[in-house]
Amino acid sequence: MVNLSEGAVTSTSHHEAPHAEPGPVAFDTSMPSPARVWNYWIGGKDNYAADRAAAEAVMAANPAQATIARTARRFLVDVVRQLAGQHGVRQFLDIGSGLPTADNTHEIAQRVAPASRVVYVDNDPVVLAHARALLTSTPEGKTDFILADLRDPETILTHAARTLDLSQPVAIVLIGVLHFIDEDADPYAIVAQLMDGVAGGSYLVIGHAASDVRSAEVQQGYRAYNERSPVKITPRSRQQIDRLVAGLEPVGPGMVTLGHWFEPGQLGGDGADLVGYTGIMRKPH
Repeated sequence: MVNLSEGAVTSTSHHEAPHAEPGPVAFDTSMPSPARVWNYWIGGKDNYAADRAAAEAVMAANPAQATIARTARRFLVDVVRQLAGQHGVRQFLDIGSGLPTADNTHEIAQRVAPASRVVYVDNDPVVLAHARALLTSTPEGKTDFILADLRDPETILTHAARTLDLSQPVAIVLIGVLHFIDEDADPYAIVAQLMDGVAGGSYLVIGHAASDVRSAEVQQGYRAYNERSPVKITPRSRQQIDRLVAGLEPVGPGMVTLGHWFEPGQLGGDGADLVGYTGIMRKPH
């Protein structure tokens, strides 16, 4: 059941199906959507001509872009598996989740810990149209989808609390979404408010476009995207990324470039062309 006034889709708990199919959702296929462009880069089929044109324009400027997107997906799989397995996390808040694909966050977490609870958040109506695929769960676990914008952390936390116990640790996943928040919208305050709303011992996972890694080629790719999309990318420097995670403790290698998250040889190369900052941070108790 979709409640657009409050921004939530009815939760699926245990082995139930969603109470109702999401109804018809209007979206403009003549303009590229971040979720659909990303879907194209990772080899998905849920995209349109405008999305493919924007994706190809970026790849013409930065040929590594599709590899970056697919490696970022591997990063998601790796960090969720780590958090559920090594760190005992049982609650995930995946904001800017994008279109369902193989190895969604709840599938990864629930393979490790079947009782895991996952809430997805996205502001793109095309993702809402596919939300049923995200509203599946193990009998022991639970999933939910919220139609909301990262710029409204209060709404996100309020609705997430219907499924997650925010007095217990939560992993907040922000992969490929913060760079769609420009400086005027104060992404630093948004992240701080999200982390203030969860318990000590919670985690923050970040994957963010970089402005200071292989700048010329990468910046050309960002410009190609921004010329075609109404939703602009704001890449950030390492100094800005550090400001985003101020007050949080690094986990493992902390914040590193995407190519350096994985062990040497795992990516079939040195990973030098895989730009973007990635990492896991932890809120102190």
